[in-house]
This record gives sequence, structure tokens and C-alpha cells, in this order.
Amino acid sequence: MKQRFSSLDVKVIAHELSNALVTLRVSNIYDLSSKIFLIKFAKPENKQQIVIDSGFRCHLTQFSRATAAAPSVFVAKLRKCLKTRRVTSIAQVGTDRIIEFQFSDGQYRLFLEFYAGGNIILTDKDLKILALLRIVSEEKGEEEQRVGLTYSLENRQNYGGIPPLTKERLQNALQKAVDRGDEGLTAGKKSKKKAADALRRALAVSITEFPPMLVDHALQVMEFDSALKPADVLQSEALLDHLMRSLKEAQRVIQEITSSDVAKGYIIAKKRDGYDEVLKTEEARNILIYDDFHPFRPRQFENDPTSVFLEFDGFNKTVDEFFSSIEGQKLESRLQERELTAKKKIEAARLDQAKRLGGLKEVQTMNERKAAALETNVERVQEAMDAVNGLIAQAMDWVEIGKLIEMEQKRNNPVASIIKLPLKLEENTITLLLDEEEFGDDDESAYETDSDVSDSEDEGAKKEPKQKTVDTRLTIDINLGLSPWANARDYYDQRRSAAEKEQKTLQSSTKALKSQGAKIAHDLKKGLKQEKAILRPVRKQMWFEKFSWFISSDGYLVLAGKDSQQNEMLYKKYLKKGDVYVHADIHGAASVVIRNNPKTPDSPIPPSTLSQAGSLAVACSSAWDSKAGMSAWWVNADQVSKSAPTGEFLPAGSFMIRGKKNFLPPAVLLLGFGVMFKISEESKARHVKHRIQDDDSAVGPSGVQSTVGSVVGEEQEAPEMDEDQRSMPDDNDESDAEEEEEEKQTPSNPLQTQQQSENINSDHEDEPPAERVSQLQVEDTPVPPQEPEIQDNESESDSEDDSQIPRSSGIQTPSQQASTKKGPAPAKRGKKGKAKKIATKYKDQDEEDRLAAQQLIGAAAGLEKARAEAEAKAAREAELAFQKERRRAQHQRTQKETAEHEEIRRMMLEKGQEVLDEGEEEKMTTFEALVGMPLKGDEILEAIPVCAPWAAMAKFKYKAKLQPGTQKKGKAVKEILGRWVADTGAKGKVDETSTDSERMWPREVELLKGWKVEEITNTVPVGKVRVMMAGGSAGAAASKGQQNKGKGGSGKGSKKQR
Repeated sequence: MKQRFSSLDVKVIAHELSNALVTLRVSNIYDLSSKIFLIKFAKPENKQQIVIDSGFRCHLTQFSRATAAAPSVFVAKLRKCLKTRRVTSIAQVGTDRIIEFQFSDGQYRLFLEFYAGGNIILTDKDLKILALLRIVSEEKGEEEQRVGLTYSLENRQNYGGIPPLTKERLQNALQKAVDRGDEGLTAGKKSKKKAADALRRALAVSITEFPPMLVDHALQVMEFDSALKPADVLQSEALLDHLMRSLKEAQRVIQEITSSDVAKGYIIAKKRDGYDEVLKTEEARNILIYDDFHPFRPRQFENDPTSVFLEFDGFNKTVDEFFSSIEGQKLESRLQERELTAKKKIEAARLDQAKRLGGLKEVQTMNERKAAALETNVERVQEAMDAVNGLIAQAMDWVEIGKLIEMEQKRNNPVASIIKLPLKLEENTITLLLDEEEFGDDDESAYETDSDVSDSEDEGAKKEPKQKTVDTRLTIDINLGLSPWANARDYYDQRRSAAEKEQKTLQSSTKALKSQGAKIAHDLKKGLKQEKAILRPVRKQMWFEKFSWFISSDGYLVLAGKDSQQNEMLYKKYLKKGDVYVHADIHGAASVVIRNNPKTPDSPIPPSTLSQAGSLAVACSSAWDSKAGMSAWWVNADQVSKSAPTGEFLPAGSFMIRGKKNFLPPAVLLLGFGVMFKISEESKARHVKHRIQDDDSAVGPSGVQSTVGSVVGEEQEAPEMDEDQRSMPDDNDESDAEEEEEEKQTPSNPLQTQQQSENINSDHEDEPPAERVSQLQVEDTPVPPQEPEIQDNESESDSEDDSQIPRSSGIQTPSQQASTKKGPAPAKRGKKGKAKKIATKYKDQDEEDRLAAQQLIGAAAGLEKARAEAEAKAAREAELAFQKERRRAQHQRTQKETAEHEEIRRMMLEKGQEVLDEGEEEKMTTFEALVGMPLKGDEILEAIPVCAPWAAMAKFKYKAKLQPGTQKKGKAVKEILGRWVADTGAKGKVDETSTDSERMWPREVELLKGWKVEEITNTVPVGKVRVMMAGGSAGAAASKGQQNKGKGGSGKGSKKQR
């Protein structure tokens, strides 16, 4: 089985990676093991990840893998240097098995080595090693590599360029092989193999750009005899030309592979028993054994009946399938082995309990049989006891007693025959062999005298084997100090104690088995956590999943921005004609957009959808933590604008609202976390979206018009400012006087912002929106000082200083008069005479003498320091002035771009046209393939997490209720997902036929198990929650009003607070 890349594989992989990753940025780097790493790259709408196995492989992957909890030292260094860096180049180093990644135009370079032990080396632009995975010492005969040294590229294969393929180069390569004597090694067991490989090895050593497998392929295609020796080829000009044409064929194959952006890949797999040629590649994966992979179709395997070719579009996909399949099979077998071991432990515990109970029952039965045998043979037992006790009383040696009994047994003495040797006289015990039935009287007739012993020995010898085979007597230990009845009573007591012990064991066995099973299950769960999860394909996110989103109960897509940048994106790209903008006058409230059907933009939005969107806007605000339900409001798309009145500036994420705000009822602070399933196009026909398609309803009854229609008329109110960013005091640049004036007008109730904006913008009450947009034309002349401008922390101090300058008035204050006086201040008493004496003393001293004297006594240092401080202050003031001018110019450009965008948007809305990119309309309807409850026969493709208002999740199969609480959302999501996954093992919860919509389906279970908590946690737009679930995993029955039923928790039943 192929384990590592060849030079051609490295060339093709580097070519494809260059086309796929250049211009992407490194988002993060992870450890998968000590030698395997995962690097994620991303840019908007494009995410990729590569797996690097040091020394073996490097390729894009479509499978998610479990990463280490904490990064290693090497990965931490890579993150520090490469995170957020842009990939600018990916290429192979010469023809060697090395790939070079360049970041930030070569500022950092990452080298991946795929030969020997492999290595990953990070260098700076001067090739100085900053970090490396494996330190290489000179003792191994390799180039020394460690931090601080320079990474050498000069000794790499063909680093200076690949020499042209000529006949002279081929002759030199063959001549070198002949000189080394490679073709002469024909002795030994491997002589035939070495002779056949001599030509291929000769070419591989000197012509390194062609890997041996490609050379074999080219020789097969050109029908060249690969068994020829290099010396034979050199002696024949025809063979040399033929070999040259074969190498040209190999060169052509390489050029063909690298000419396209994506090369085809081929996996060579071995067939298993039962393989069918008509099976698809996905199904054949479990039947075939992957053996090799190449970026071309090797001719040498074409006629192999045990092999099959699997073709893939893209060599990265080929390598990913090859190694991921092997890796997945190893993981599955490891998990199955752990589960099988756990089952064996539980079964062994159950068998041990059963064996103990069975042993106790056998003890009871045997003791009862022994007691009954003693009672049946009381006389025989008494005779045997008396005989042995009599011999002991005669002081006979114990050994002699045994010999005497053995002699009597040979004479068929009936008393001696029931005694089993050896005796246990040291324990005051003998062992008797008793039948469970009473002896007959004819037994005594078998007794023989001493004179008849010799005659009956032969007969006894013949009868003895027959007696042994049919001997069914019980072996019973008899206490010589007790009577036969007392011995029987002792056995009955033993049976009774065994029965009591059996009863106690039976009572505790269930508890013991349950406890041991729980312990084994806990050990299994702990072991499975240590194992990596089974490889699952990475789900490609849909375009709207970057926002907070949900699909309303009426089938409308609702989007909410997570920050100010997403608010801007929603406004510029997705707020179209017919859409509705929903917001709330609360700190932190989200900007929500309800997407209308692009085919019928004039259709009204149902009130239930408006209410649900308002609930999301309020839930994302500070009202969630304070548990105070507030009202949201909505306006039409044409009432939202980015054009601010003259002298004002709107920061990112803030908008101007013109016209009347339509307030909604107070929102209920209740969200739900659930699952939406993406179904195939064929399955969409079974699900109908409840969109309102009646265009006439928009201008229908007054009731509908007042709810949904746009209120724009003669009594249109003043434009109002969306205060989404009121929590940021640095958003607007205003003077202190203006701030004080605003504070007087700001109401204490946050719901009174409408009245506030009317007062601020009262000058523009009667001015239509079109005229205001035209006022936004920005001139190239500097903005007057009274107009606001973009400020940052540096310019705030300047603006504050400027604002502290009092306005000019007719009366000057004393401080102003003092500041306007010129000349030195009045001298203090006694200073005037001193100054006169100094002037008289130094009246003949010129400036040059004065400076020399000051330098001599050290008085010039203070002047130089003061001059340096003055120069530094002047430089700072110049820098501040430059930054102020730069920000003013940036503000002017922003205003100009905003004005142009608003003018184009206004014209589009008036004409009914929409600014849609190519394929944008198709993207807007992709959410229609998402359903909350699949129906029988649906083909489920993906499972997508969603957090929505509880009212929008009435028809969800999997859902959990969220209220304001104290539990972190990550822990809450983990708890919900853990409950769903745990229910998959409960009896009767999973419907294997996928027909009962109220039970879990195998496909749903598979998709839920593929979720990672850290990847779905950000779906919840709030911070602290309280989870409310019933005892199951789906809430289909709960939607029908049935309490404590279903699988997902309708909010009824048991409540759990964290």
C-alpha cells in the first residue's frame, strides 16, 4: 500500500494547492497528532483546510477531524508567525519532494519535506530557521537543521532548473549505471528482479524528474522492453531512440497533468469477494481495499483482473479519499473494538453471577442427597464408624488401619467396601461411598474367607472394571465423633445455609449487574472520548448563515446583523424593494431585515413574521439580560437611508429612518434552539411555504394597509436616526456645547427617541428625501470647522480644546484681558537693582563671549533641552494636523461615496429594479429547501442548527426552549445536543424505517452526531440562557399541545435551570 508522495505527486499537489489557496489567509493551525497538523485558510465566501502528515502527505480535505485541546509548542509558534497571513505562493522546490509555502510576499516561508523522516520548517525571508518539527543532527549523515541556522536550497534536486531531456543526457545516465556495475549484480536469489529493474533504477538515479512508476507507464505505452540492461541499450542506437521516445511520453504526461488547474486522480483498489462492477464509487468504498493512487492511469495495471480504477476530479480529492478512507476505517475499527470489549465485560459479569447462583443450587442439591443417603444407610454407616473407631481404640497405627481396610476390600468385605481410601483420621473424618437406595441382603453372600482369597482374586480383577464403570455411589465425609443422624443433620444445615446465601445473592445480583454495567459504560464513554471521532464531511455553510437568521412560521427568511459591519452589509446587499427593516430603540438591539419574495416584492409581510422579527431584535439587546420585554418597530426599505443631515455623520451600522415607525407589541423574551434539515430538490414538492402571493392585498382594506403598507404622504414625519450605536460615545464628533444641548433634549425613556430625532432634525421636516440626498454632494474644498468629522482618540483632545475656547462677545473677562497684554510681567522688589548691576558688569561682552562663558559653566544645556522640547512639540503638532487633515479627507470621501450609493439606490427603488449580482436571485431562494420536520420519503442532505423566536419553531421536530438565565450558551448547547444524542440509544426512540415523523430517524441521528459543539455555539445570538426541555429529543407531539410527550421539549413538563 502506498504511504507517501512521489516527486510527481508533490508537483501535482503543489500545482493544485497554488490554484486553491493563493490569496487566502491562515485562519488557524491545529494539532491532530504529534506529526499530523491541520491548517485552515479562509477569505469571504471561501474556506479551505489542508492536512499535513510530516514526511507522507499534504492535501486539501473535506472531512472534519478532532483537534487537540491545547496547541503544542511548535503549533503555537506557527500560529504566532502565520495566523492572518496571506498565502502568496505555493510551489515545489525543484523536482525534490519539498513544497514551499510563502506568506506575505515571502516574509515567512514554510517548507514541507516528504522524504526520509519528513520535516516541517518555518523560516523568515532570509531562510533563517524560526521553528521546525524535527531537529536533524549531522550524525545521521544529513544536513544539520535547527533553530537559528540557514535552510539550504542549493543542494535540492534540480533547484536551479530541470536540465533539458536530450540523447546525450540519457547516454550519460546509462553509462553511469554501467560504470557502477548495477547490471552485473546477477548472483543470488534476487538476480532476476534486479536484472529486470536495472534499467528503471538507472533512469531514476540520474533523470530524477520522472518517478519510477511513470517511467514504467511510459515504457508500457511505447512497448519498450523494460527487462533490457543499460549496457544493451547503449550498444543499440535503435533501442536508445526507442527509450528516448518513451521518456518523451513521460514528459508529455507531466505537461498534460499540470496544464489544467485541477488534474484527474486515480485510485487503484483491490477487489474483495462480492464486488460488483456496477456499484457506485461511494458504495464500493466499503467493498474495495485501496492500494495506490496516481495523477495518471498506469498502463501496467490495466489488465490486472484483481484491481479496479476509481477516477476522481482533482488530485487533492483523490488523496483525501485515499487516506481519509484508511483513517476512517482505522477509527471505526478502534471504536468497534472498544465497544466489543465493553460488551464482553458486561457478558462476563452476567455469566459470573449466573455461575455463582448455579453453584449454590448444586451445593443445596448435593447436601440434600448426601443427607438422604445417610438416612437410608444408617446401619451401614454405623458399622463402618464402629469398625474404624474400634481399630483406633486398639491403638493401631493409622497406616496399618488403611492397609487393613484395603485388604478387606479385596475380600469384598461389605463394611470395608463402602470406605474410601485414604482415610482422613487427622480430621477425625472418614469418607464413605453410599448408594441413595438401601442395600440388599445378598451383599453379605459376597464375603469370602481367607482361604478363598487366592481363588477369587482373578474373578475380582475381572469384575472390578465393570463395577467402576457403573459405580453411582455418593462420596460422603462422615465425622467419627457424631452419630449418623447427626451427620445427616449437619448436611441439612449446610443445604439450608446455601439456600439462604442463594436468596441473598439473587437479590443483590441485579443491583451488582446494574452497577457493574454502569461502570463499564462509564469506562467506555471515557475511552471513546479519548478516541478521535469518526471522519465526517465538512458541511459547506449557506450564504445567510454568517448572520443571525431564521425562517418565520410564514416561510420568510429573516436576517439579523451580529455587529455594525454586518448591519452595513445587510443594508447595502440584502435590503431590497419590498423588504422590511425591523429594529428597537434599546441598547444593543439587532438590525433585522425580513426578505420578501423577490418575484412579488409588493406582497405584504404577515403580522406574525413581523412579530417574530421584532422578538429577535429585542432578544439581541440588553433587554435579554435585564429580562424586560420592550417593543420593536418596523419600516419599509425605502424609509431606511445612510444619508445624514448636513453637519452630521452616521457611523457604521447606523441608519436614518424617515417617515413613521410602526411599533409592534412588546416582545416575549423566548428563543428556541432547533434543527433544520436541508432536503433534496425532489423532496421540496412535499413542503409548501406559506407565502402571501396576492399582490392586490397590498392595496386592499384599510386594516391591512395600516399594518403593512408604507406610510409616506403629506403628513410624513421628520427623518429619525437609528440609535443602534448609542453605546459608543466616540461615534460622533461634537463640541462640548453641542453635547450639553443634546443632553437637555435626550429623554430618560429609550422609547422616546422618535421625539428626540424629530426635534433634532426639525429643520428638514418638509424636505423630501430626494432633495436631502442631493444635498450630500461633497465638494473638494475643506470642510468648515463647525461641521462634524471622523475622530479617533487622538483628535478628541483637539476638539475638546477647541470647544473650550469661549465664543466672542462684547465684554472681555479679566482672564482675557490678562492674556492679551504684551511685554514682560512687572519685576519683583529688589530685582531691578540687581539687573542694573548685571548690565553694567557685562556691557562690553558680545554674544560670542556670552555663549562661550555659558558653555564653560554648563548653562547652555538648559537652552538646548528647551529647544529640543520645542522642536518635539512642533513635530507633534504637525503630526496631529496631518492626521486631522487625513481624517477630514477620508470623511469627505465617505460622504461622497454614500451620496452616490444613496442616489443609485433611490433610483432603483423608484423604478422597481433591484441591484442583484449574477445568480443573486437564485441564492435568495435556496432557503426554501430547509424544513423543520422531514416527511416520509424525504431525502435529507444536511442538518443545520438554528436559533429563532419560539413562536417560529412550532413545526420543528428537534427544539429546546431558551429563556434569560445564568448558564453560558456553550454549555447550554452542549447539554441540548447531549440530550438528543443520548436519546438515540433509548429503546423505541429511533425508527429504523424512517416513516414515523415523531420518532428519530437514522439519517437524522447520523447528522446530529456529526455536529461539534464549538462550531454551532455561535448560532445562539445571546450570552446567558436557561434551558427548558422535556424528557425527549423531538417536539413533534408537543406542538399538538400534548404535555410531557414528544422528543424535543415544548417548554412544558420538567424544567431544568443552570
